[in-house]
Amino acid sequence: MSIPTAMSNATLAKTALLVRDSFEMGNGPIPNSEAELLSALSDCIADMLEKRPEYLMSLLYRLDVLEEKIHPVMQVTAPEPANIGLARLVLERQKQRTETKLNIKPEPLEGLDGWEW
Repeated sequence: MSIPTAMSNATLAKTALLVRDSFEMGNGPIPNSEAELLSALSDCIADMLEKRPEYLMSLLYRLDVLEEKIHPVMQVTAPEPANIGLARLVLERQKQRTETKLNIKPEPLEGLDGWEW
């Protein structure tokens, strides 16, 4: 597994919001660190593995967590419990999404007059 890099405060806050919304984790305070976010997410995933595993797998698919990464962390021989491994994968993917949104600003589309909602 790749070595995690420390998140900036902006990336942490935006990633935490993405995770909370996706996993319906409530509106509590934003975690102060990536470790706190990982802990909260792994607890949520542990509950989902026990009570709603099909929904969890569907959610991972919608979040674009790759199946080839999910399979190894779900094995009995994985180096850490499945809920923690899955939480790491979700954070990795959501961090990528956040950094992309922060760093890549698309050009406004032209020629769409009259198509505003």
